[in-house]
Amino acid sequence: MNDIPLDLGPQARIVARLVEGVTDEQLTDGTPCPEHAVRNLLGHLAGLAVAFRDAGRKDLGVTTDTNPDAAVPDIGPGWREELPEVLDELAGAWRDPAAWSGMTRAGGVDLPGAAAGAVAVDELVIHGWDLARATGQDYEPDPAALRMSYDFLTATAEDPDRGGGIFGPVVPVPAGAPLLDRAVGLSGRDPGWTRPA
Repeated sequence: MNDIPLDLGPQARIVARLVEGVTDEQLTDGTPCPEHAVRNLLGHLAGLAVAFRDAGRKDLGVTTDTNPDAAVPDIGPGWREELPEVLDELAGAWRDPAAWSGMTRAGGVDLPGAAAGAVAVDELVIHGWDLARATGQDYEPDPAALRMSYDFLTATAEDPDRGGGIFGPVVPVPAGAPLLDRAVGLSGRDPGWTRPA
């Protein structure tokens, strides 16, 4: 694995375990993403996993051209089996060094493979936190994935185009806070968010 910046497998497996822990009763619960219930967050995870899997494979088309904000995502009837499977496929696609080189597309945006890989990692880390918080599960992201997510978010924190959608303005977090809290704040979330009673 030394010829790729990061193996997405460990983080993808962590997210898949969180998915397995979601109960049917939690699907309509709120999440740290305003206006997105757990079912919408799961739908977003499924969509991004497919899009970034195909971006890594350079298999460009409808899945890589669709803007993720075009519609509120939702889950289908087979989500419990399909989501872990597509997360595994996502990780597999990015184990190919070719995924990280050249150009690709995701969300209708052309970008370098290395940038797309970093976005995919960030999506897994931050939405893993979202899902864990929304469903009351413990969460420890893969340390290497967390570091890549934090570095990506730090680099894009001042980008005026990164707000909106499922991400929002940076939430200030003390410099001495845990790295996960700082990454969550950079993503536009309050690290202290808890499920409504």
